[in-house]
Amino acid sequence: MPAMSFRTRQSITGAVMAGGRESIPAASAGTLNGGLIRLTSLTPLEWLICGVACLGFLFDAYEFTVWSVAARPALATFGLEPGTAEFNRWVGLQFYLPFAAGGIFGLLGGYLTDWFGRRRVLVWSILLYGVSAAGAAVAPSIGALLFWRCLAIVGACVEFVTAVAWLAELFPQPRRREAVLGYTQAFAGLAGFLIAAVYYIAVTYAGQLPLIAGGHDAWRYTLLLGLLPAIPLAVIRPFLPESPAWQLRARQSTSMRPRLTALFQPRLRRTTLVATLLTACSYAVAVGVIQQVPRVVPGIPEVRQLGAIGLEQTISGVHLFTASGNLLGRLLFALLVTYIVSQRRLLRIFLLPAFAITPAVYALAPHSSLAFLQLGELAAMTLMAAQLSFWGNYLPRLYPTHLRATGESFATNVGGRLIGTSVALVTTRLAGPLPGIPPVQLAYAMACVAAFIYAIAIATTRLLQEPAHAQLPD
Repeated sequence: MPAMSFRTRQSITGAVMAGGRESIPAASAGTLNGGLIRLTSLTPLEWLICGVACLGFLFDAYEFTVWSVAARPALATFGLEPGTAEFNRWVGLQFYLPFAAGGIFGLLGGYLTDWFGRRRVLVWSILLYGVSAAGAAVAPSIGALLFWRCLAIVGACVEFVTAVAWLAELFPQPRRREAVLGYTQAFAGLAGFLIAAVYYIAVTYAGQLPLIAGGHDAWRYTLLLGLLPAIPLAVIRPFLPESPAWQLRARQSTSMRPRLTALFQPRLRRTTLVATLLTACSYAVAVGVIQQVPRVVPGIPEVRQLGAIGLEQTISGVHLFTASGNLLGRLLFALLVTYIVSQRRLLRIFLLPAFAITPAVYALAPHSSLAFLQLGELAAMTLMAAQLSFWGNYLPRLYPTHLRATGESFATNVGGRLIGTSVALVTTRLAGPLPGIPPVQLAYAMACVAAFIYAIAIATTRLLQEPAHAQLPD
């Protein structure tokens, strides 16, 4: 493996340093047939690279979404009554503050990624959220839980931006890059299945599992699984290559070092602002609307009479439909991205039907069947997940190498995690004055928020910049 790793690294480095982004040797360049990578063309090192990226994207999404099923039982463990004003306040804080911390420190992480390299920051970010997930699982108080959740989301936010820049530069050939980014991000769609399965098992067999923090709380077992990616990473780290494009830039003058202010120079100002706003809209719906669905389930007429275990099992079943939509959306994007050149058109393919479907699903859910909510959630999540994959492919094409991770990080972390996720506070606050029992109030609030955010996003797409060419900017 070390010898093969060295040869592959040298061949990729030589191609980039020669300035020939299309001239990667045939043995490692791979081909695309109908938008799919011919997987037999990947070298062992390239398989390892894609495997690490898949693992990272999977557990990023796990950390981002696990709180949707853990919120209600976790807060109840600490004595808060679901539906009360205090409960809603803590739900909003536990959804927003970790993402706000992720946005602030994720932006710093993007800067550090451009300064110290992709591989180093990637590894440490995965280790951070793995250890923090374990800390959250054993948290003795609601404050400690919030602290560890903040650290876990910080690590996941940094990892996402770093991994996207790393992959984009290791696979510089345009169609191959789009496919690798698209299909590795699709592994984020498996996170929902993992959450649903782990939560169902934890709910059903909690009494037979080892004690955590003196009890058998299902949400603690579910959070603990976030530790998993840190274990194999400690073994495979020595075999991971650094980005040759970053190494080349790092050897140049200090004028090529990343500066946050460079994102707002005339050449990049509009690009940065529009991408940040649209990314904020995507995360606003993802966190402020779709991640609230488990707390709507108790308000469905046929669910109201279920016992405690039956309710939690039903929630895990609904989450399977969320997971299916996540996976379908990311696969749908991966299939379309190599065919549709216009980025505005590609994004609108997902935004326009989402504007029509998502608000209607949640407005009608409290008066419909469980099956209606499940199928509606499948459709809403499919369209949302495709948007999230869009940003992972689109943002690296906007910025030069020395600003790539910084630019991605600003749009994703400041726009998405800091601004966009604050809508979770709006949703929980808006629910209070609306008519009905708490789950019904929440569903109405989700519908209003989804309609408003999607309207803003659709109007803003006309300002979205089309990348100048298929190659990554130098």
